[in-house]
Order: sequence, then C-alpha cells, then structure tokens
Amino acid sequence: MIMKKQLLLFVSMLLPMVAMADDSGSCGTNVTYTYVSSTNTLTIQGSGAMTDYYRSSDVPWHFYRTDIKTVVIKDGVTSIGNFAFSGCTGLTSIEIPNSVTTIGNYAFSGCTGLTSIEIPNSVTSIGDGAFYGCSGLTSVIIPNSVTSIRDWAFSNCTGLTSVIIPNSVTSIGYEAFYGCSGLTSVTIPNSVTSIGGLAFSGCSGLTSITIPNSVTSIGVQAFINTAWYNNQPNGLIYAGKVAYKYKGTMPDNTSITIKEGTLGIADEAFSSCSGLTSIEIPNSVTSIGDLAFSGCSGLTSIEIPNSVTSIGIGAFYDCSRLVSVTVELESPLTIDNSIFSNRANATLYVPYGSTAAYEAANYWKEFKEIIEMPGPRCATPTISFKGGKLHFECETLDVTYHYTITPPSKTDNTGNDVEVGSSYTVQVYASKDGYQDSDIATQDIDIRGLKGDVNDDGDVTAQDASLILQKVAGKIDW
Repeated sequence: MIMKKQLLLFVSMLLPMVAMADDSGSCGTNVTYTYVSSTNTLTIQGSGAMTDYYRSSDVPWHFYRTDIKTVVIKDGVTSIGNFAFSGCTGLTSIEIPNSVTTIGNYAFSGCTGLTSIEIPNSVTSIGDGAFYGCSGLTSVIIPNSVTSIRDWAFSNCTGLTSVIIPNSVTSIGYEAFYGCSGLTSVTIPNSVTSIGGLAFSGCSGLTSITIPNSVTSIGVQAFINTAWYNNQPNGLIYAGKVAYKYKGTMPDNTSITIKEGTLGIADEAFSSCSGLTSIEIPNSVTSIGDLAFSGCSGLTSIEIPNSVTSIGIGAFYDCSRLVSVTVELESPLTIDNSIFSNRANATLYVPYGSTAAYEAANYWKEFKEIIEMPGPRCATPTISFKGGKLHFECETLDVTYHYTITPPSKTDNTGNDVEVGSSYTVQVYASKDGYQDSDIATQDIDIRGLKGDVNDDGDVTAQDASLILQKVAGKIDW
C-alpha cells in the first residue's frame, strides 16, 4: 500500500513536467508529430492520412493539449484525424496545407481560443462536429470544394457572426449551426436541397435567412428559437418552397390548401394540429417529412399526388380518424410501419391497374381494403371532313374510336319530289385500355354548301366558288 501511494505521488509530480517537455512520435502510418514546448508549437508532417482517434484522450498530445498554441501541418499530410485537436483550448493558430482533403470528426471541437481558420480549397469533407464548441470563432469561409456541411459541424460556435456557404454545398446537416447566437443573417445557395433538423435552432440573433427554391427538405425545428421564426405571424410558415411549420394553435375544422409550386412539407410541419380536418397537397410536392402530420386527430382523408417520391417516418402516425388514403402513384413507395398507424381501419385508393402491386407491398397491403380507382379519362375527340372522308383526332394517343353516323333526313312530298337534307350527324367517343371512355363529340357535317363543298368532291375549290356565284345569280339551283 505504501509503495502504491508513493508511485501515485511520483506520477502526479511527473505530469506537470511532461506538460512542459518536448515530445515527438507517430500519428499515422507515415505521419509524425513534433511538439516544441518553448513555442507551444505542434508540427504534423509526413505523407498520407493522420490516425482517426476514437476519442480525444487517445491522441498522443492529450496530456499537454491545452498548452498547444500553434499547429502547423506540413504539405503531404492528406487528412486531419478524428478528435486530432479536440480540447486544445489554447490553440490560436492553425496552418492547413493544400494537400489536406479531409477534416475529421470533432477534429477541432472545443478549441475555444481559435478565432479564425482558413480552410484550403483542397478540402472536400468536413466531419461531424469538426468545429463544435469553438466559441471564439468569429467567421468561417467554407471552400467551394465542400459538398456537405455535416452534423454539428459548427454547433455552439457562439462567437460566429459570419459564415459563407459556397454553391458547391448540397446539404446542411443536423444541428450544423445549432446555438450560433452571434449569427444575424445567412444566405443559403441554390445548390442546397436539404437542411437538417435543428440546423439553425437557437441562433437567437438570426433575423434574416435566404432560402432558395432548390431546397425540398427541411428537418424538424430547423429554425426554431431564431429571431426569424419568432417574428413570423401565426399560421403556416413557408421557408422557400417548403411548407415549414404551422405556428400557433390551429382552430377547429381548419382546411388548408398548400400553395402551388411547393416542393416539400417539412418534418413536423403540422404535428399535433388536431384542428386540421382537410389538406390539399399540390402535384409539385416531392417529399413529406418525418412526423409531418403526426397527431392530426381530426384528419379523416388524405390524397398523395404522384409527384411525391418520399414519405418520412411517422408522417401520419397517430392520425386516429384517418380512414381514407388516396395515392396517385402507380408504384408503391417504400414506407415503414409508423407512417400510417391507423391503416387497419382505413381504405386505400390506388390508381387503375396497380392493385396487385399495393397488395404485395409491405404495410400498404395492411390497409382494411384496397380499392382501385378508375383510370384517367380520354380526351374528347374532334371531327373533321376532308377529301370525302371523316377524320377523328384525340389528344390521348393510341385510342380506339367508336362512332355513329346518322344520314340526312328525307321528307316525302306529294307528287314526284322528295326533299333531302344535306347534313350528316356524326357522334364519336374514344376508348383506351386503362382509361375511362371520353365524352361523346357530336358534329353535323354539311356535305353540301355549308362548308363550301358544293359539288360533293370533299374539297372546296374554284369550281365550288363558281357554282356558288351561279346560285346567287339565279342561274342554277341545288
């Protein structure tokens, strides 16, 4: 026991000495590090990738990490490993060469002394939480080589007042800028298609957000507790082309028509809106987010247009009165058990010819019944007469025509004369497999005079004009 206490005392005395000593070693297969205590500088050099560490305590410089003020990464190093400089609270300067393509998960998390960083254009990936909690960081320019801002990348960077997002970025991850209370405005480029949940939540100073029409998906509470959201009036709030959130308490028996051109319905957009009884979704919407209509206990029916390509987890969960679901998609989307939790009590209406597909699809097949809707209606045909022939046309392609022709009427007079009409009545409709029959088109075809074809040859020519002039002059009779 005495020996053990002496050993512990020795180790405790040694730790401060270690913190002040120079150090060197390996931090990758072909990468080494050198720490110079007199300048508090850590140099990383070699070729290839740094080691990805499991946690911050695994890095070789863990015991003196708070003493490090400068990090110099030499050309040839291709990645900054996971947790590489996490918790280096004294770090104020970092040099990253153009050879680096990847900044690992939590690589600079908790570097509270870091006020600025220059990320070279060679970097294509910035990992989860890479700058999490860098509260001293005031501005960031993300290079146009980066395609996504990952989860928690700049979360809780409370000193951040400016961020430039390039038009190479297509997605902004979960809590990417969560709690960045110093941000006052953000412009999202038109390359971005999705914004993750809580992405800008808690950015209390954020008054201006520019969201492009390219965004089709917005995660749960992406802008909650921002000045921008707080300043919005009650009702349905749109963020760009996305129906983002119904703010406030929805009145009973509310019907909502989502604006034409809307591309997405955000996560939890109408969650717990028990007053919602009907909603009309336009044929422009491509995604319905997670829990979008969960808890809408007043909703009895829903129609999903054929523009929708994804329905999120629990989208219609706990819609206890939802008894009618109409889907205009011929092929069933992949869904999970949570989306239509009341399906055992609901009727599913599907497009003509798609019953078998829905009866075989997971969870769709569990609706109380599946009813096939009539197909679309054929367009009404048009009728023309030329060259002595009737001609039918229809905007619906490859149809079959069904027609009847009623000949001109005849009236028997006394004597040897019979009055003969000049108009044939033509009726036609179009049919096609998978379509409803068209409406019936009716037209009287006057084969003499009405259309100028006096001589019944099927064309109006100079000869017809001559006959008409003779008729007017009283020289001939018809």
